[in-house]
Amino acid sequence: MANGEERDDRGEIALIVGGGPGISASCARLFAADGMQVAIAARKVDKPVLRELEDAHGVACYGCDAADPASVAGLFATVTQDMGAPKLVVHNIDGRVPEIFRKGITEAEPELALRTIRNGAFSAFLVAQQAAQQMLAREPDANGLRGTIIFTNASAATKGYAKSGAFAMTCQAKSGLAESLARELMPQGIHIAQVPIDAAIGWTRDDGSRKHARAGGNVDDNLADPDRIAETYLHLHRQHRSTWAFEIVLRPWLETW
Repeated sequence: MANGEERDDRGEIALIVGGGPGISASCARLFAADGMQVAIAARKVDKPVLRELEDAHGVACYGCDAADPASVAGLFATVTQDMGAPKLVVHNIDGRVPEIFRKGITEAEPELALRTIRNGAFSAFLVAQQAAQQMLAREPDANGLRGTIIFTNASAATKGYAKSGAFAMTCQAKSGLAESLARELMPQGIHIAQVPIDAAIGWTRDDGSRKHARAGGNVDDNLADPDRIAETYLHLHRQHRSTWAFEIVLRPWLETW
């Protein structure tokens, strides 16, 4: 956006699907600070972080099973009725089922693999479908934008690690969905972007430290800061149509790749 150009955000609504203390919470805080009305959806709405977002930042919290078509359709209908149709939608669910993590192909339970795909890739399809239906019905703004859909992804979007088959399938399916939607919808004014994050997410705890259960503590060399990730998401939404990015890969500066 050009320097000095005024922007009226009063009509913008952002919907974040997937509610947790990392990327989703950081996005909710930043979007609200930027003047948007923000909704966040999660299976369990009684999480402390969601209560904090609601009380301190005016974020509206909704219950939703993102792998269920009726639940997702109901979410978009309710948010639209309460706030208006979202112009920015973030799908922030990786789908990983903890019980299948680091299991080899002979150990991985088929039902858990299917659940991982449903939670991650299928939910992304359902969310994108509802978002696209609403955005296509909207007139484009001065930037030609009807809306933005952003998918959080992982490095498994392009490489399958050992003992991670279900997660690799999920991430690569999500990447394929995003690429297909970009070719279909960007010419119609819907900005599609995916953000593979090659890092552990180190969100700030109550004591002020940033840490991750499997990646250590309060350092910027091996942990991605979700506040910085949120800045990238907002930047994607604000990009000029002449330079819409489809994919931005984020990783700490010393990450081996």
